[in-house]
Amino acid sequence: MQPIDAALVAVGAFLAGGMNAIAGGGTFFSFPAMLAAGVPPVTANASNSVALWPASLSGAWVYRREAMRHGRWAYLLAGVSLLGGLCGGLLLLATSNAAFSRLVPWLLLVATLLFAFSAQVGRLVAWVKRGLGARPGRSPASLGGALFQFVVAVYGGFFGAGMGILTLAALSIQGFEDMQELNALKNLTSAVNYTVAAATFIIAGAISWPHTLIALATATIGGYVGAAVARRLPALWLRRLVIAVGATLTVIYFGKA
Repeated sequence: MQPIDAALVAVGAFLAGGMNAIAGGGTFFSFPAMLAAGVPPVTANASNSVALWPASLSGAWVYRREAMRHGRWAYLLAGVSLLGGLCGGLLLLATSNAAFSRLVPWLLLVATLLFAFSAQVGRLVAWVKRGLGARPGRSPASLGGALFQFVVAVYGGFFGAGMGILTLAALSIQGFEDMQELNALKNLTSAVNYTVAAATFIIAGAISWPHTLIALATATIGGYVGAAVARRLPALWLRRLVIAVGATLTVIYFGKA
């Protein structure tokens, strides 16, 4: 690995850790940095998942009390996320680099649209929720919620960008309205998803350790820095930055396809 490649991975992961701590969308920085450093697409995606895994654990730990208020239903969602993350990870390993390269611009496009129109997604969820007769405080353990979360978890194990927004939608449609509870369960399911996907990729030997270790270290630092500056920067600016980066990368990778 050349010094310039190491610097690309380090900076991309640092920004990813910071953005995930502040507004989300960190994958838009770390995954393209891996590709720019010459890591094959499947390996880059797997390495990126492992590098961002510790940050997901810390988020779940912070919200552990809020998540565990829901007892067995929290465990159910965690179990569904584990199964979906495993399926998504195995699906990625079964995908060739050439096929995944063709999917990258589409995945980036989907993730960018999810992030950009998260408010509209929220309103759509509220409309569907009213149509289903959901009430505040309703248990998230319905069959529909479990199936929705499974689909989200498969997507998260396969690619991951935009997973948080989809998870919030999956939980909101079940009747949750308290944002702290939504974030708690989202962080729990995301941590389980990242954990099983990371374990799958490590066991399969599908990651590049030099790139992963650099990204893991700088992403962790970025997470601490991002949390420290979160109160000082307008979230709207950060969201616009993520959307701009995602849109630019989408155009670039469609041009390469």
